[in-house]
Amino acid sequence: MFMKNIHGGDIYKYENVTDFSANINPMGIPESVREAVVNSLEMCENYPQMFCDDLREKIGRRYGVDSNFVICGNGASDVLYRYVFAIKPKNAVVAAPCFAEYEAALECVGAKVEYYQINPNTFEIEDDFMEMFNVVIQLGAILAVVLLFWNQIFPLNLKDKNKPIWKKDILLLWVKILVACVPAGIVGVLFDDVFDKYLYNFPCVAMALIVFGILFIIVEKKKKGTTFRITSIDQLDYKTVVWIGVFQLIAAVFPGTSRSGATIIGALLLGVSRIVAAEFTFYLAIPVMFGASLLKLVKFLMMGLSFTSMELAILAVGCIVSFVVSIIVIKFLMGYIKKHDFIPFGIYRIVLGAVLLIYFALVR
Repeated sequence: MFMKNIHGGDIYKYENVTDFSANINPMGIPESVREAVVNSLEMCENYPQMFCDDLREKIGRRYGVDSNFVICGNGASDVLYRYVFAIKPKNAVVAAPCFAEYEAALECVGAKVEYYQINPNTFEIEDDFMEMFNVVIQLGAILAVVLLFWNQIFPLNLKDKNKPIWKKDILLLWVKILVACVPAGIVGVLFDDVFDKYLYNFPCVAMALIVFGILFIIVEKKKKGTTFRITSIDQLDYKTVVWIGVFQLIAAVFPGTSRSGATIIGALLLGVSRIVAAEFTFYLAIPVMFGASLLKLVKFLMMGLSFTSMELAILAVGCIVSFVVSIIVIKFLMGYIKKHDFIPFGIYRIVLGAVLLIYFALVR
């Protein structure tokens, strides 16, 4: 039962009501407060100080702040209204359900009020938006891949009328991409919630960084000086792309495992050159990350959640930054691997994983 703008006092005649407005202490009156009330009885004939000068001065001394920055009032509502009228906010986010006076005070100054729904079972603010954001933000990276590799992945011929409209080699490439996505797609849809619950934590992410950093170094040293059997995208066969998809599945299962890192390591072990491995990895990102983003977004909306204007702005900025950074990183990586191996990336992952483990051990 929810009664808007009923504040304090007469709450006991309602049954099965959770009261958010009255200041009720289930532990009873603290002994120090009881003593203070008794000691102040002799001063009860005095009219209260309107600006609470003595109280503000003592609070200021107690907490080491200027008393001019201390606000006192007759109850929470009075303090809240004083605060709102002092800063006159134009926009505000209010948890719901909550103390009704928040909304009432904000509306007095014409503020636009938005609500962040609290879980009605636990009364905790959920991290659903951030969980979805961490995946959907990668749409920016997908757009970067599409832009940089447009000529290699767009299957339609719209320029030369003398040639077939469909580019068969690119259509075949997309078939291989989709085949490689099948393992991660099936497991991701079926067990996404399980992975989120048990594997999305600090230790798992840190250990995945370290393990795959070590694998990068081992594979590179093992393949040093060898001749790769696949040196172009066209040479990729279905057996190879299926196994690359299996390595991609490892990244889908273990957070902190770079999807591109897992597929590149797998491709190198299968005899694919660094350049082809990296390029095919970026192609795989398009359906995989688009599917993962769509899955998270659909789950977010199916839970009855919606976006506030602030959340939409955060998501838009995140995607734009992801797009710009991905453009720079992909160009750098494709140029880098033509002359260098992945050993420095392996060392970087090991160091980062170790730092995360140390941080987790210190702050836990």
